[in-house]
Amino acid sequence: MNDGKKIYFLADAHLGSRLVKNPREHEQKLVNWLEFVRKDAQAIYLLGDIFDFWFEYKTVVPKGFVRFLGKLAELTDEGIEIHFFTGNHDIWTFGYLENEIGLIVHREPCTLRLGNKQFFLAHGDGLYEDGLGFRIIKTIFHNRFAQKLFSWLPPQWGQTFGYSWSKRNREKILPLENKYLGEDKENLVLFAKDYAAHHDVDFMVFGHRHIALDLQLKHKKRVIILGDFIGIFSYGVFDGEDFWLEYF
Repeated sequence: MNDGKKIYFLADAHLGSRLVKNPREHEQKLVNWLEFVRKDAQAIYLLGDIFDFWFEYKTVVPKGFVRFLGKLAELTDEGIEIHFFTGNHDIWTFGYLENEIGLIVHREPCTLRLGNKQFFLAHGDGLYEDGLGFRIIKTIFHNRFAQKLFSWLPPQWGQTFGYSWSKRNREKILPLENKYLGEDKENLVLFAKDYAAHHDVDFMVFGHRHIALDLQLKHKKRVIILGDFIGIFSYGVFDGEDFWLEYF
């Protein structure tokens, strides 16, 4: 890494969520964060569910988020790498974020070396055994034919359905969000322990669970859950040697 530069990690902003009282203020806070980290950012990793719902039609992209998308484009134009991991809410990007905004899009977890450390990065959904209902929904959401059928809906109908579906699902899980279940019950921690036992990795970094967690495992391996940028406003920082969580 370049001297003095850092790599930043953020997940679960859920821009556009119908549960956010002031969407413009929420978006502006995320834009302010991007402006805050630009001074020393070598790269930024957005680990999923940045949008509460995102679906690109062939010639139409979702309304809103102009300030956020513009700031991302501004930073990529400056040469700052911005990596975008699809989450379970913003799977359906088909080229716009890459070609127009300049993001590097990841549709699967990845392992890579940053500075002197080995990282495993993922949004976090689907890494552990989920219920049958979740597996069915995930299969449908990732199915090309199902995506094609959805694209035939008028954008207004598609957007209304997507945000309403997201709101209902998040209302169901809100009682569990921000609550750490413990080392022996937290699914991402259990996955990380198993992964660390079979792979040479220093940091395993996830989103998805909306809890801010930095837990050291055996042999100085660490699992980090980034929290979120909708209620906790937490994010990760890596300076080439160490990783820590901060709050904006």
